[in-house]
Formats: sequence, C-alpha cells, structure tokens
Amino acid sequence: MIANTLEQYRNYTGECFSRIKSYDTIAQMWEERSKEYAQLVAIEYDGKSYTYAQLAEDVAKYRTVLKSKGVSGRVALLIPNSYDFVKAFLAAVTLGCTAAVLPAHLDEKSVFGVCRMFGASTLVYADATEGATALVAKAAPDITLINAAETADELTEAADCKGSDGCTIIMTGGTTGKPKGALLSNTAVMQGIINSCLGVPGTFEQRYMLVLPLSHVFGLIRNLLASLYSGCAMYICRDNKNMFRDAATFRPTIMVLVPALAEMALTLSKKFGRNMWGDSLKTIICGAANVPQYLIEEYAKMGISLYPGYGLTESANLVSGNPENINKPGSVGLIFPGMEYKIVNDELWLKGKNMMDGYVGCEEPDAYEDGWFKTGDLVRMDEDGFLYITGRIKEIIVLSTGENISPAELEAKFNSLNLIQDSQVFEDMNDSGNRFLALEVVPRATETAKLGDIDVNAKIIEELQKINQSLPTFQRVAKITVRTSDFERTPSMKIVRYKKCQ
Repeated sequence: MIANTLEQYRNYTGECFSRIKSYDTIAQMWEERSKEYAQLVAIEYDGKSYTYAQLAEDVAKYRTVLKSKGVSGRVALLIPNSYDFVKAFLAAVTLGCTAAVLPAHLDEKSVFGVCRMFGASTLVYADATEGATALVAKAAPDITLINAAETADELTEAADCKGSDGCTIIMTGGTTGKPKGALLSNTAVMQGIINSCLGVPGTFEQRYMLVLPLSHVFGLIRNLLASLYSGCAMYICRDNKNMFRDAATFRPTIMVLVPALAEMALTLSKKFGRNMWGDSLKTIICGAANVPQYLIEEYAKMGISLYPGYGLTESANLVSGNPENINKPGSVGLIFPGMEYKIVNDELWLKGKNMMDGYVGCEEPDAYEDGWFKTGDLVRMDEDGFLYITGRIKEIIVLSTGENISPAELEAKFNSLNLIQDSQVFEDMNDSGNRFLALEVVPRATETAKLGDIDVNAKIIEELQKINQSLPTFQRVAKITVRTSDFERTPSMKIVRYKKCQ
C-alpha cells in the first residue's frame, strides 16, 4: 500500500507546513538553507556560538582540507559529538563523499576493522580519538588520516552531487544483529529530514539540544540534520553528565530523546519539583525503543507534548510518527509519505525514497523479498491507519507446545502499570532442564514512592500477577523478579536482551 500523502499532514504540521521544501541532495539543501538562515545561530558548543554563515564558511574551508589531500569516495568519521563533527560531516557529503559515521568509543582494532569493512579511503579523527587510529596508521597506509581540527584559508565550493550518490553509512545490527553498515543515499537522507518536520507543529527556528550520539541514525538525521534544515539552533552537550545544567542555561524548546533519557529526566523533575529540561521545552520527539504511555501522560501534565515514532537505520530513521499522541498513545503513528508498505504474516515490509541502498560489510540476502525490505518488526494497524509495534521476529520465543510468544507484546501489557518503568520477558530454565517464561521488571521510583510503608515488592508482584492471570495460559510467566538496578543497555539506550535458552 502507498502510505499517507504529504498533504494529509498539513493539519498536524500547522503553519510550518508551507516551509517544507524538497531537495535532491544535502549539498543543495545546505547551500540554500545556510544562506536563508545566515545570521541565525546554528550550533552552540563549548561556550561558543556559530551562525549558519560561520558554519558554512568553516565547512567550505574543511572541503579545501579534504580536497587538498585528494579525498574522495568513502570517508570514515571517528569524532565525538562536537562542532568539528558537524563541520567534517557536512564538508564530506557536500564534497560528494560518503561519510561513514563511527561510534567514537570504538577501540583501535574495531576502527581498523570497520574502516576495511566500509571501504574507507580516509579516516577523519578528533584529538580525543587519535589513539584509536594507531592500528590504521600502522597497518593501512592506503587510508589517509586527517585531524578534524585542521583548517585552510581558501574556500572550496560544494560538488555537483546527485540524489542517488551515497551520503552516509551508519552502523547497524540489521535484522540479524551482525554488525554492518546501512548505505543511505542523498535522496534517502533528505526524505528522512523532511519526514522529521511532519506531524509536529512549530519545528522551524527552534532550540534543540543534542544528547544522542551522532553515530546513531536518530541523532544524526532527526536531531542534527533536521535542525539545520529548519533553521534551528542546536546546543551540543560536551558531556552528558552535565546535560541538565546545560539545559538550564540553553533553554531548549525541542528535544530528541530515547525513552530511557525521557524517563530519567521525568524522575528527576518530580524529585526536585522543577522541569529538568527547562520551562521553555514544549516538544519531545521520542523513539528508538518502546515509548510507555506513562511518559506521554506525565509530560503532558508539564505542558510538554511527547510524540512517539518509529524508524530504522535502514529507512533513514523515520518510518512513522504519532501526531495523535494523547488519543492513541500506544501507537507509533502514521506512516510517512514517500513510502510503500505491506504487512506479511504480521511483519512490516517497506519500500520507498528513504530506504537504504543496501548493507555494507555483511550481506543479508533474506532482508529483501521482491524488492521489499523485511523489517523484522511485527505490527498491526488500526482502522485509522495508525501503526502499532507488537514485537520482533528474531525475539519470538517458541514454546515446547509450539506456541509463539512475542516478548514485546507481553512487556507492553506489564509496562501499562505505572509502577513499572521497564520489563523483560524471556525464556528461563530450571535445574531439571525444563523451560518456562520469566519476567523481570524495573520499578518506577516516582510511583513506588507513593506506596508508603507497605512492602513495595509484594505490591508490585501482586499487580503484575493480576495482569498475568488475565493472559491466555500459554502466555503467562511462571516467575517474576523485581530488579534493584536497571537492565544492561546498548549505547543507544536499548535494553540488551538475554540470550535464548539453547
């Protein structure tokens, strides 16, 4: 099926809708928008403010650095969140290169391996990551090393890029979990940027804060590039330990967050009796993991609209967004324009302008069928066209009875309790080798504090058992554990799932 048209988003997007314009490439977008917003602040970092005009000049100078060293093809960026990252990324992609963004925490063996896997001819690094380039310098003399802090006096114009040209490679586990890169064209990234502006009123000329890694598709496209496209100022946190102190000074109006960070800020806001993001904040874009209804409701009480969404690295981030966050809090929203979709055996399949050109470094032949990308996500759609995620195929637990269990579907039921912040359903095994479903939960401190002197764990288990007993017999968990600490999480704050019983 063809997804919703651009026009269908007019009512949700408001007066900003008329400012949404399509471009073929990042180079074209940056050329026009940097002039349009020339005197506005683009980036605030490390105590300095950079206007769009200043950033455009620095990008042009860094293009000179790259061009003088004969850089072309794929350029790996090993740079923490910083002004230098923004400058180097824009310089590379507007010079016609494909920027492979690497997580800044990688060690030297991983950096070497990923550069080889992605076919990078150049590695741009920061002072803070120079140590991780040692193996590349020693074992890969064909890879040019360039410091992101270098500059030049001359300005180099942007290249004449095409929409089909590669724009970026972003690391992902894909549908199988094996490390690889998703190759996104300029067309795909631009569609992802445009989707960022749909369904949310007042997205132009706002104040963003960046706390997510720019090596992640959510941070790169929905935070950085969407901010630059829409004339916003973006404050880059140098150290996330200071994010709430920085927020008090910068006063963001919009944030892009994963649920775990939104939960943390909400908990602290209740504890200290003030909004930790500052009173100017009006909008939170939340995704990359399941967004609890509790967050939507509690932020609404603070006058903040929290919008859930759904996306993939392979789809240049955004597939859908939920403009009806209050009325349909369990949904990840309406599928964005420029996409085709179908649901096959409950799995979402996608085609569209924002889809990747393919994986780099690891083939996944089963990821496609007849040109459709098989997301691995189990979904349902309601009568109004709103999408709901019900699980992941690779996480399905097959019981000895042959019944299939989607952990995410059960977790959503247990997470409906305000007492529960996060949960994980998994298959466990007793000493006799018999397998059974188990549940572990992380309590929500702000809610358990209201319980007074009663036995908190007993109360939590009692409420969980009410839900458990309402489930079909084969879906019921046989063991419930209340954790005293959070689950292990990935760098993007997703819960690390326990390995299946063998």
